[in-house]
Amino acid sequence: MFKHLFKLIWNKKKQNSLLITEILVSFMVIFAVFTLIVNYYQNFKQPMGFDYDRVWVIDYQNRVPIKDRDSLKTYYDNLLLNVRSMPHVQEASFASSNVPFSANTHMNTAFYKKLQVKRVNYFTSGDDYAKVLNMNVAEGRWFGKQDEASWSRPIVINVSLRKQLFGSGKALGEVIGEKDNKRKVVGVVEDIKVKGDYQQAGLAMYERVDTSSSDGRGRILIKVSPSADAAFESRVYKVMAADPLNSGIEIEHLSDKRTSINKTTLVPMIILLIVAGFLVVNVALGLFGVLWYNINKRRGEIGLRRAIGATGNAVSAQLVYESMILATLALIIGAFFAVQFPILNVFDLSASIYIIALLLSVVFIYLLVLICSFYPGKQAAAIYPAVALHEE
Repeated sequence: MFKHLFKLIWNKKKQNSLLITEILVSFMVIFAVFTLIVNYYQNFKQPMGFDYDRVWVIDYQNRVPIKDRDSLKTYYDNLLLNVRSMPHVQEASFASSNVPFSANTHMNTAFYKKLQVKRVNYFTSGDDYAKVLNMNVAEGRWFGKQDEASWSRPIVINVSLRKQLFGSGKALGEVIGEKDNKRKVVGVVEDIKVKGDYQQAGLAMYERVDTSSSDGRGRILIKVSPSADAAFESRVYKVMAADPLNSGIEIEHLSDKRTSINKTTLVPMIILLIVAGFLVVNVALGLFGVLWYNINKRRGEIGLRRAIGATGNAVSAQLVYESMILATLALIIGAFFAVQFPILNVFDLSASIYIIALLLSVVFIYLLVLICSFYPGKQAAAIYPAVALHEE
């Protein structure tokens, strides 16, 4: 039976090749959509790793004309103290501009002996940064005032970077970096998703802010009490604005920033879904139209088969089988290209994401072809032999 079906398909290879190409293109687009969906879903299932509720970000700019390092340290310590001493403020810490859920990203390379790990998120943060965000310290400790007299600058890394650099070996006390830029690992924290619910946590390292320098202090993170309202937000703004060296003051809530970055992250998937929707509709209409055309062109053949004893179900099944074979040919070609993504490690995603997306795409295409071929097959089964042969 299948040999006969392949022969019928080959006899109309020009017409069928266009349909195979259309299904192939649709499969690749559907594969891209499912890859994004599976990736987003797996990332969404992972814990956020920190608390963003009731955390505010104070963005400010200042040009401090102080050259003496001790005086500069005193100035910034007082600035943070003024904010921390306000009612409703539970914790406060300096932070670099790449706070959670922001569009800013600072990337660096981590060196350990002969190993280099690229694309590491680099954060400059204060002593209470982990307390503000309620981050979980898995090993060691967060840096603090006890590190001011240390001969080496402390650094905290996340669990993912620890695995990349040290594997199952010892991490605490190890020195990373090169030449004059060496840091001592004092702690390991759990991964946190700083780019929203649908993005991976990635690799991260946290360096202690130098309080005697103006660098790395573009933001202040504060944890406020549940009773903090808009009136208190206005008071925080006035405290910051009271310093004549501060300008461009803006206060944002991490919960609002999370919502915003999640919407931005979903934009590519929404665009792909729209494109995929148009393609699916075109494939469905094209397949439906081709099958309907084939029925009209093959009425004599169908009538002859019915006349020699073929049942309506057999005729319907033949058209469905032909459509499924065409879909299979397209999927074999599409699967060949799809498996190259995990092999070549495209987009740095895990192989499981591509495999799941591939299986979902295959099932989707088969269901689409089956649905589109079912009704024309039923119409073919309803053709009366005498009427079809009489028309011929």
